[in-house]
Amino acid sequence: TVGVIEDNAEEDFMLVAEPVGIVCGVTPVTNPTSTTMFKSIISTKTRNPIIFAFHPSAQQCSSEAARIVREAAVEAGAPEDCVLWVEQPSIEATQKLMTHPEVAVILATGGSGMVRAAYSSGKPALGVGSGNVPCIIDQSADIKQACNDLVLSKSFDNGMICASEQAAIIHEAIYKEVVNELKSQNVYFTSPEETRRLAEVVIMDGHVNSKIVGMKPVFIAGLAGIKVPENTRILACEIEGVGPEFPLSREKLSPVLGILKAKDGDHSIRLADQMLNFGGLGHSAVLHAQDNKVIDEFSLAMKAGRIIINSPSTHGAIGDIYNTNMPSLTLGCGSYGGNSTTSNVSAVNLINLKRVAKRRVNMQWFKLPRKIYFEANSLQYLEKMQDISRVFIVTDETIQSLGYVDKVMYHLRKRQIPVQIQVFNQVEPDPSLATIRAGAREMERFNPDVIIALGGGSPIDAAKGMWLFYEQPDADFAGMAQKFLDIRKRVYKFPKLGKKASLVAIPTTSGTGSEVTSFAVITDKDKGIKYPLADYELTPDVAIIDPMLVQSVPKKVAADTGLDVLTHALEAYVSIMASDYTDALAMKAIQLVFEYLPASYEVADKKAREKMHNASCIAGMAFANAFLGVNHSMAHKLGHEFQVSHGLANALLLPHVIEYNGCPNPSKVASFPKYEY
Repeated sequence: TVGVIEDNAEEDFMLVAEPVGIVCGVTPVTNPTSTTMFKSIISTKTRNPIIFAFHPSAQQCSSEAARIVREAAVEAGAPEDCVLWVEQPSIEATQKLMTHPEVAVILATGGSGMVRAAYSSGKPALGVGSGNVPCIIDQSADIKQACNDLVLSKSFDNGMICASEQAAIIHEAIYKEVVNELKSQNVYFTSPEETRRLAEVVIMDGHVNSKIVGMKPVFIAGLAGIKVPENTRILACEIEGVGPEFPLSREKLSPVLGILKAKDGDHSIRLADQMLNFGGLGHSAVLHAQDNKVIDEFSLAMKAGRIIINSPSTHGAIGDIYNTNMPSLTLGCGSYGGNSTTSNVSAVNLINLKRVAKRRVNMQWFKLPRKIYFEANSLQYLEKMQDISRVFIVTDETIQSLGYVDKVMYHLRKRQIPVQIQVFNQVEPDPSLATIRAGAREMERFNPDVIIALGGGSPIDAAKGMWLFYEQPDADFAGMAQKFLDIRKRVYKFPKLGKKASLVAIPTTSGTGSEVTSFAVITDKDKGIKYPLADYELTPDVAIIDPMLVQSVPKKVAADTGLDVLTHALEAYVSIMASDYTDALAMKAIQLVFEYLPASYEVADKKAREKMHNASCIAGMAFANAFLGVNHSMAHKLGHEFQVSHGLANALLLPHVIEYNGCPNPSKVASFPKYEY
């Protein structure tokens, strides 16, 4: 609780603890000395001076307890005035102390009026509410242990602890057995007449009679004109329900226990809930049961900060002995009871915790398909690829008419074990959501274990979308299309793909790089909107970069796609997410474009076409991990609006974007780029 309490070099932060300042301690008439000692100890431990406003009826014992603690603290080296108190108690003095400008925080234990006053003082307050603790003994309970715990808890300090059980709710199937066990442990069960007389003594005008608080059972019984054995530990009174008409269903702060019979488990929980609502909201509730289902139902139903299972409530709620609860004599009741916390208030609540956060970088990544095959005639991989029995080919009519589908089928049919093949050739430029849904339905009927995307960017993007909806028919397209700042921290998590089928991407143009990226652009034709989907689940499993498929590409297509490659590489290189890994790829792609694009365009040189095919894939690997910028964002809009090819739209915008981004003192800068300044 002092100074640097944690120095985490691995995560680059420190925690520094400082005292909150002067604490105002408000204590009750019940258990006044223990509350005074506890608040003094946690305040001193955190280097906070505390000034008490004791309950007038407990001024003498409370001040003596504070004096003892102070003397011990001073002897150990604490300042002289570490524990102080108001010597002439009054409501006015307490209110003046709570609102004093030098008081930093209020620790308030007492009646609901006093706690409300603390919260309305304008100061941070840690107030606690009253308890009316129900204790259910379920038919699945270990009866001997439950009864032992109940008697131990209720008789401790003569029932004066606010966490002690106020009524036992017993399942009727074990009612007689529980009653007999309690009687064997010196619990006296009153007759109906004795219960009536006892209620008049214990509760007066809707409040506990202060004369019986913390007194012995024999004394309390005597006040009601009842003679009980000297060794009586608890007075048990059978009552019919919970509420004002049943006074002994209230908090009693004495060894007087209400006894309720429940018809079943649901009835038990209803009675317990009624008790909490009758003056005990947020405090504690107890269950003795071995059935985990009953425990779960009870835990969900109870509006209490402490759910005590198979333990004595007095000790279990205070904490540490029977469980891992923080030991405390100041028990918060949360919003149920009008408090700021449901925690067991302790030293940790009396420090200001400063977090010193040092600059650090986020972990970066580099993700690609599992396998990439290249060089001429690398389509032959399809002859050896494992785990193929049903192949679904996604392409367009042009690619099929050029004979590329036949080339793929040739290698598939050379496999030792024949495979079944279905072709879907209805992909249009800028594939629509309707086309993707149609393809997914065909896949559902065919049930492929391998999907082959054959073509330019449109067939590959379409295949990615079909793969997604084939594996996850209920995937939320609107959720997947949501924007994000970090691809790893999306609001919508893409479902895992690859359980039904693998995706093999075979590009027939040298531009998009889609065969190695996690992106797919899908158009909603009804709304006229292009949705760029982005998630690493969309990355193909295998990419085949066969230059033989681009040798006959028309000059215009070679030019447009080549400029797309250049834009990919340039934008990846200057991206705020660029890294050493992506820079190397981006620079190589740029070099290849400048060296080989002219020959690829002008004379369809075989080597130049191969190098541009490689450049397309290399640039794709770069921007798949570094991402793209405003040039591509605007190119999608420009191309859709004026029906310009994507590569040409990029080329038209590129000089202007370079000029815009090249400003030495930009008016806008990106947050958290991967460079220092």
